[in-house]
Amino acid sequence: MDVVITVAVIVVLAIALVLISVRSFIVICPPNLVAVISGRSKEGESGYRVLRGGRTLRIPLLEKVDWMELNTIAIDVSVQNAYSKGAIPLSVQAVGNIKISSREGVLDNAIERFLGRPTEYVQKIAKETLEANLRGVLATLTPEEVNEDRLKFAQTLIDEADDDMRTLGLDLDVLKIQNVTDEVDYLDSVGRRRTAQVIMEARVAEAERQTEAEEAEAGARRRAEIAQINANLDIVEKTNALRVRQAELDALGIAKEREAEVAGEKAKAVAEQSLEKERIELQKRRLEADVITPARAEKEAKELRAKGEAAKIIEDGAAQIEVFRRLIEQYQAAGDDAQNIFVLNMLPDLLGQIVETVKGVAIDKVTVIDSGNGSHGIADVMSQLPAAVIKLTEQIENATGINILSGLAAKQPAATVVVEAEEPVSAP
Repeated sequence: MDVVITVAVIVVLAIALVLISVRSFIVICPPNLVAVISGRSKEGESGYRVLRGGRTLRIPLLEKVDWMELNTIAIDVSVQNAYSKGAIPLSVQAVGNIKISSREGVLDNAIERFLGRPTEYVQKIAKETLEANLRGVLATLTPEEVNEDRLKFAQTLIDEADDDMRTLGLDLDVLKIQNVTDEVDYLDSVGRRRTAQVIMEARVAEAERQTEAEEAEAGARRRAEIAQINANLDIVEKTNALRVRQAELDALGIAKEREAEVAGEKAKAVAEQSLEKERIELQKRRLEADVITPARAEKEAKELRAKGEAAKIIEDGAAQIEVFRRLIEQYQAAGDDAQNIFVLNMLPDLLGQIVETVKGVAIDKVTVIDSGNGSHGIADVMSQLPAAVIKLTEQIENATGINILSGLAAKQPAATVVVEAEEPVSAP
């Protein structure tokens, strides 16, 4: 049991030793500190390295770690009897905030000057530097400029001290002027002089304002009287203008009434004319409905019928033209016999016309008056009709080579001819 306890103690001590050893190898730097690790140097190097936040490794026994705080350091800056421009001694009290600069290049200046130094040493060096800068700035400004424009004074002091602060490796964050006094009461005298000047200016301004008020009052009374007179004149002018305007309006009213009466009569005449036009238009419409429209419809109907008959005639003519065209084609195809064919085709029509000449002829009585000159009247009359018919058929036969007498005899019924002869009457 004692052996186990001993082993456990040894293990714990070993672990603790390992942790301490590891801790001695690691350097952890918080944001408000700067770790300066020195001890090793290579050719061309400064002999130290800087760690601003984060962690790094170091070699125990060979490297040393120093720390520098980056926290703000408050400084009270004051100068007594510092001569300003014009040889007036002034006492100035100010407050400033500084810190170790973390900017690259400037931090090296701080390491060289303040590494291992306490904060009070840094505060003392910064205070002495700022007081010297404050005296230098006071020498370029008048007491009035220092007292009246403290923002400008503080900014000038910051610009003057900035180079010195960077040379020391410090940053000047804030510098404010708290109080400016003098032992010879120069500022009080300036204040009293300005107070007296302000009082004098106030009294002068008051007197001027009083005078201006009286003048304004008198001018107001004068303007009021003038305004009253002008108002009376305006009243009279307005009254006269009102009378003139009233007369003009009366005359205009009478004229408007007459114009209204004339316009009424005119409107009445126009209305009657419009009514008469409407009556005429109505009569036209009645006439158009009773006479013109039926006539137009009849005309259109006749035109349509005429167009229909014309179309029929045109179609019949076109059909006959087509028939003639085809007959011509047939005749042209027949050659020399075309004439005979044409005559033969016309023969039925010719026969029909010949037959029509004697068709339905019934001679009931023929009176022949003998002139007594020895002519035979009855024989002459009877011989003329057959001779004419025979002559016509002979001409057709000579032209066509066809004998149509037999066809004529077959088609027509025998005509009954009654011949009544009368004896010639002798002259007394």
